[in-house]
Amino acid sequence: MEDFLYTLPANTDKEEIKRLLLAHPEIKFVSLMGVDMAGNDTDEKIPIHIFLKNMEDFYSGAAVQTDGSSVSLTGIVTINNAKVDMPIDPSVNWFVDYNMENYDEETGRPIGTLRIPSFLVHNGKRVDSRSVLTDTLSFVKNELLKLFKENPKISGLESINGEDIADIEFTSATELEFWVKTPLEEANIEEMSASQVMQEQYWERTHGAVRTALENCILELDKYGFNIEMGHKEVGGLKAQIDESGRMTHVCEQIEIDWKYSNAIQAADNEIFVRTIVREVFRGIGLEVSFKAKPMIGLAGNGEHTHIGMAAVTKDGKRHNLFSADEPTKDFMSAIGYGAMMGLLKNYEVINPFVSATNDAFNRLKPGFEAPVCIVTSLGHTPEIPSRNRTILTGLIRDINNPYATRFELRACNPYSNTYLVLAAIYSAALNGIETAVKHTTTELLNELSKKSGEIGFYLEQDRAYRSEEDVFEDYTAEERDKLFGKPPATVWENIENFKKNPEKKNALTAGGALNDVIISAFSSGALLRWKTELISRIIPENRSIVRKCKAISSDITTDQDAYMWNKISGLRAYLAKDGIDDKSLFTRLRLNLQEGNYKEASNLQIEMYEKMEELKGLYDMYVKNMI
Repeated sequence: MEDFLYTLPANTDKEEIKRLLLAHPEIKFVSLMGVDMAGNDTDEKIPIHIFLKNMEDFYSGAAVQTDGSSVSLTGIVTINNAKVDMPIDPSVNWFVDYNMENYDEETGRPIGTLRIPSFLVHNGKRVDSRSVLTDTLSFVKNELLKLFKENPKISGLESINGEDIADIEFTSATELEFWVKTPLEEANIEEMSASQVMQEQYWERTHGAVRTALENCILELDKYGFNIEMGHKEVGGLKAQIDESGRMTHVCEQIEIDWKYSNAIQAADNEIFVRTIVREVFRGIGLEVSFKAKPMIGLAGNGEHTHIGMAAVTKDGKRHNLFSADEPTKDFMSAIGYGAMMGLLKNYEVINPFVSATNDAFNRLKPGFEAPVCIVTSLGHTPEIPSRNRTILTGLIRDINNPYATRFELRACNPYSNTYLVLAAIYSAALNGIETAVKHTTTELLNELSKKSGEIGFYLEQDRAYRSEEDVFEDYTAEERDKLFGKPPATVWENIENFKKNPEKKNALTAGGALNDVIISAFSSGALLRWKTELISRIIPENRSIVRKCKAISSDITTDQDAYMWNKISGLRAYLAKDGIDDKSLFTRLRLNLQEGNYKEASNLQIEMYEKMEELKGLYDMYVKNMI
């Protein structure tokens, strides 16, 4: 497949596009990839001859329309005004998705579909996630160029004259984690938890079908120019077994794949396509892939650490990392870097809803699994020796010998976070911090970021601390963490409420006009609808099934402990799932409050339900283990 067409580079000439597509008749379809507020990408099959004949209409958005009521544009598109146009985006790479299970009879090659990233336009306005990020970056760039002209010399960046800056670049990269398992086979959670604690899996050698699929993924993705940096075993999993025929069974492993950074829009597009390729390659070998944040409760979840960078291009064509300080052994970063970091941290309450918008996301964000729960950063113990703290929300990554490597890593994201909206929110918040930071020295900014709770600062909040070089989970109690770094939301509703509770912080995100109140409202309404629906239709029924399975066990030997444990279990089962005429079960009360729109009470009941379910599972496990 060496001469296959995998990628059409950004801004490829229209005539060259036609030439390439005609030279590759195995590419039979075009699919426009618009991304809604939930991060879902559209996919349809349009015969290639229609695209070639009406290419100008595809560019303008006149060629393809979709029913906007069928995607997540809550409050923007209504059922009586549902038409959404889909103009294509020529400024990013287009990828060809090959179906390895369907071959073209004439060419003998797998049939390909050209995937073209697109925008969604309703009533003449762009209303999709891709456009929010595109327009946000345009605004932030213009504001930064103004700041540099007004402040030509910025602390830590004295080697650059702000008046010489011609352009600003925004770079990003994501790391993809996922679980791989044999379809329909149940995992042994206790065994895998022990393997995880004993660190038997991380960087372990892959075997059999998993090794083959991982190697195939890396090779396949490199054909598209992703520049894969590595693929490896993550912390979760257990060793597979081999049946009589030599086949591997009971496969259940966690994998990570990393690839090279790109500009922010391209990075978000790349992530969607990489997930597609990974899923298809593993499926072709008979393995099921899960990108859920927490596929199995009690085991490591899937993160997607998101890296954020910013660079200036001067008139001489040179590229300068704006986060790197001129003297990296003296300063952790430049004033621009400090400002961006402080903007992210100060405004994180209104960034977090985009990062964690599902029940699944909150299942992952628990202390003890290296998942961040506190709004706090780490810079390293000294500027001379970069270090890494894996317990914080966002950290500074740097290499003394490579100024281009300086960036931030946001550790809270998961594979289903909407990267477009996350990046739009981060860069908006970063600008808010930078606007203050350019007026201060790096020493003043380090002191501000390192201030203690209760100290008055010129930008950060007085009653909060924002930096810790300690282990956030081990060196602080839960109460200390909440007091120093703010109490984290526990449910989707609590997270979405932060938009209302923090109007000034929300203003920092909406200043550019792209991430506006309409978009935030649409995102919030869709997230709450999914939160409510999943609880009613999936989570409560799944928990009810667990309650039903916790049954009394007959044994010829019973003790007073057995009777005591079963009595506690029985009472807990009834409290969770059994209604009386006057007293309703926890499940019923949660469902009714959700249906009636009493979301605050429903949120509290959801938290209680999770606590009671964990208590029930723990008690029943002890009860079962005492039976002989």
